[in-house]
Amino acid sequence: MSSRREAREYVMKALYAREMGGGDARHVVYTILEPALEGDAVTLEFARKLLEKTVDARSEADAVISKHAKNWDIDRITPVDRILLRMAVIELLHMEDVPPKVSIDEAIEIAKSYSTPKSGTFINGILDAALADLKEQGRLNKSGRGLVGMDLPQEQGEAP
Repeated sequence: MSSRREAREYVMKALYAREMGGGDARHVVYTILEPALEGDAVTLEFARKLLEKTVDARSEADAVISKHAKNWDIDRITPVDRILLRMAVIELLHMEDVPPKVSIDEAIEIAKSYSTPKSGTFINGILDAALADLKEQGRLNKSGRGLVGMDLPQEQGEAP
């Protein structure tokens, strides 16, 4: 059985391969995700959904990243960091069962293994700012496990 961390790593590798070599999402699912996660249908489905959403909503993710990557043109961010940021933003916006802090922590930890020594801090700063902004805008749609760690407003009249 694979973990979601492994799934995210394979999604990052698949998106990197796609970005560097071109091609469509189905090809990287078939050549990278399916062989790596074979025998674990649940994790493969998570990976497939994350990859497809990241490809489909790339402009939406890039807009969020660009807003919070002060003094950085998105094309100047290292490819691995840019891909991890996109994946995390997609999890924040479109994967309602994933807690926001998990999305951020996973992106940071994967960056520590696959990117530059300063990538974890860079990614953390952008994603923390993005999370606060998305919460303020009411754009986070979380339910079930996705609510873990979320600061929910108290109901009127409810004791703290």
